Amino acid sequence: MVSLYEAVHGRRDVRAGFLPDLPVADDVLVRVLEAAHAAPSVGFSQPWDFVVVRDRGTRARVAELVARQREAFAASLPRARAEAFAALKVEAVLDTPVNVVVTSDPTRGGRHTLGRHGRPEMAAHSTAAAVQNLWLAARAEGLGVGWVSFFDDDGLRALAELLGLPGHVEVVAYLCVGHVREFAAEPELARAGWARRRPLRWAVHSERYGDRALPGEVAMSLLDETVAEITPASAEAAAEARDRLDRMTKPRGSLGRVEDLAVRLAAIAGQCPPPVPEPAAVAVFAGDHGVHAQGVSPWPQEVTAQMVGNFLAGGAVVNSFARQLGAEVCVVDVGVAAPLDPVPGLLPRRVRAGTADLSVGPALSRAEAQQAVEVGIEVARDLVAAGNRLLVTGDMGIANTTAAAALICAVTGASAAEATGRGTGIDDATLALKTDVVQAAVDRLTREDGLDLLAAFGGLEHAGLAGFVLGAAALRVPVLLDGVNAGAAALVASVLAPDAIDYCVAGHRSAEPGHALAMAHLGLDPLLDLGMRLGEGTGALLALPVVQGAARALAEVATFDAAGVADKDA
Repeated sequence: MVSLYEAVHGRRDVRAGFLPDLPVADDVLVRVLEAAHAAPSVGFSQPWDFVVVRDRGTRARVAELVARQREAFAASLPRARAEAFAALKVEAVLDTPVNVVVTSDPTRGGRHTLGRHGRPEMAAHSTAAAVQNLWLAARAEGLGVGWVSFFDDDGLRALAELLGLPGHVEVVAYLCVGHVREFAAEPELARAGWARRRPLRWAVHSERYGDRALPGEVAMSLLDETVAEITPASAEAAAEARDRLDRMTKPRGSLGRVEDLAVRLAAIAGQCPPPVPEPAAVAVFAGDHGVHAQGVSPWPQEVTAQMVGNFLAGGAVVNSFARQLGAEVCVVDVGVAAPLDPVPGLLPRRVRAGTADLSVGPALSRAEAQQAVEVGIEVARDLVAAGNRLLVTGDMGIANTTAAAALICAVTGASAAEATGRGTGIDDATLALKTDVVQAAVDRLTREDGLDLLAAFGGLEHAGLAGFVLGAAALRVPVLLDGVNAGAAALVASVLAPDAIDYCVAGHRSAEPGHALAMAHLGLDPLLDLGMRLGEGTGALLALPVVQGAARALAEVATFDAAGVADKDA
């Protein structure tokens, strides 16, 4: 028997490596089920039952159900995710000698079950505790368990009919149980690169949500911790990449700036060759701006929320490009003025309902600016933990180029006349007004650390994007920058942590004049110049194949010596 802590840390969701011909002894299975039955339940209602399935014919029909569900799930994924999913083994229904179906009966315990009066779903939650007990006991017995979760409502109805479940009984878990060759050192999905485990310190809050601290530690600042984790990209890996490029079967330097990009990716990863940066995820940070009241944009403010709805429905340009390139799109409500209904793909992280008017005073408080930056850090962390290897910046916010111009002026020293552009296509009179608003706001700035800049001008999406850059840099993941709003946010990130820019790649050159100023200040040379100024992440997405191609070439193209090709300089 292993100890409790060994069982906890050694427990795995096992899908491969079972020994199907080695039966699970009845007495062992009874002990495992006894452990499951000893789980705590709300109101001591014990809502669970266990269906033990050994018959191969039944399991074969279950496997058919799972296969159909797997196909439906794969069809819903972005292409890069679908390709990764195709390589995963997700169930072991026929690879194990016994399956255990854990069900929940919400009627058990009567009408007055203690603790379930206001939360009827606690029946299923209690049953989940029984699942965990079963899983840990199985690990202590040396058995592997795989949880099969590929059942939608239709699939669950078919499964219930197959197992003869009454209509009021629900399936909580379908478990595959058997002996295994060995227990992996880490979860299979982590080994496959599908997802990463979040560190404990990300998940422990002290007294209030958001105040992170392990027991015995003082609550820390997420921003300060993230900045402290950012180090310069690896010069050693860059040198190794440059050497490999010179030895690859091509004339030296013949890939032009793609070679510089490959070197940068190796430096970011700290290894040569770097992993191909896929899957990729676009995070569209959305927020509204109080300065809209000054007439700096002809578009009504309601368009921000309407476009968020368009993104979530898949009807925007960013969605079209992302589908073509196999990337995921998520939308972060960091400060939209209008209320938004919760739907898949929307991350509700609102700091406040839009900024104050930067033309008459600070757009945000310093605390709100920091909170919005930390939203971006969290989004980057979550997307990387979910298995993404490249992050793409997106933005949405009517009047956000006004705030972007002010940020660019404040960091680069440019005048408003140099940095302010036409945004969504304003006329000369509106451009003059917008320029005056930007210059007056910059002239009022008294302090210039990163949070002061964001507090003075906003926007909430710029703060979120700055945190997004910082979070990715701390995790050594490349960030593909879009246009002028991403450039403004990257400038703020550079003020907060100068080394963060090592992890940025400029996707395209925006037609907005402030973008060229931002890129020059950061020392970034955009990969594409297509005259675009839409935002959303669209220009950056079009550069995604170039980024992935640079990494793939570094990994896959043979060297002269390996290919047996003569090198003119040998």
